[in-house]
Amino acid sequence: MHIAPYDNQNNPIVDAGDATVPLNYFNIVKLTAGQAFEYQVPGYETCIVPATGAVDVEIEGFKADALGGRGVDVWDGEPEGVYVPSGAKATISCTSNAAEIFIAGAKFDDVLEPFAVRSDELDLVQYGSDDTKTHRKIKHILGQKQHGKVGRLLVSELFTVGQGGWSGFPSHKHDTDRLPDETRHDETYNFRFRPNHGSGVQMLQREDGKAGDAYHIVDGSTICLDNGYHPCCVLPGYEMYYFTILGGLSQRSLVQYFQPSHAYQIETIPGIKDMIAKFK
Repeated sequence: MHIAPYDNQNNPIVDAGDATVPLNYFNIVKLTAGQAFEYQVPGYETCIVPATGAVDVEIEGFKADALGGRGVDVWDGEPEGVYVPSGAKATISCTSNAAEIFIAGAKFDDVLEPFAVRSDELDLVQYGSDDTKTHRKIKHILGQKQHGKVGRLLVSELFTVGQGGWSGFPSHKHDTDRLPDETRHDETYNFRFRPNHGSGVQMLQREDGKAGDAYHIVDGSTICLDNGYHPCCVLPGYEMYYFTILGGLSQRSLVQYFQPSHAYQIETIPGIKDMIAKFK
């Protein structure tokens, strides 16, 4: 499902119990200097990630100050995040002139401990190649390094390297719990383009060998993926970014099932196996 960009007025874009991706939660909060935003989501662990600007975060006695600090867009510096335990009350206070904040969530009942992820604690992966039109960089905020401290939530940022090309390829899905071959992980994306009048296409193919759907994605588009194979691409001459939320049904580690007709390209795209291994 494609959700076109709109002024959500700091209300969830993907709320708890969403009909398409019930395991996910997503909000975009926009603040100016001195403003604060408070939230709690019962039954969902969340992660606060400033897209731009800097914020202080307080979570029931835990504090993370000067979080973020990127400038004009998501390419302007490194991400940082704060893990918010399931159902905990979090307060975000803007300390820069303005801030845009992503709040990612996954359904999870147990209550863990809050913690911050600073820019030097990110898990970075670069894979693909210009020749295969798959050259990409992933910055894991809640990734493999935080595995023992998080319930079911995986949060990362994906960037194109260069302009144009494909992401999420070879085509894969993760909509059914059938270990060891696949896990059920709902997924939500928010896209950005540089320059911001760029755009791309999100494909969604329900069955191998049959025609699927395609969505025209623009700067600020949100995509919710419930089932099916889902590669995406960006127009030549533009860079693409997407904020990625994964929430598992029964475990945190993601097991992707690659589309049989394209799975052989796991062996031909440089670094793809390292990329797969990081979603733990």
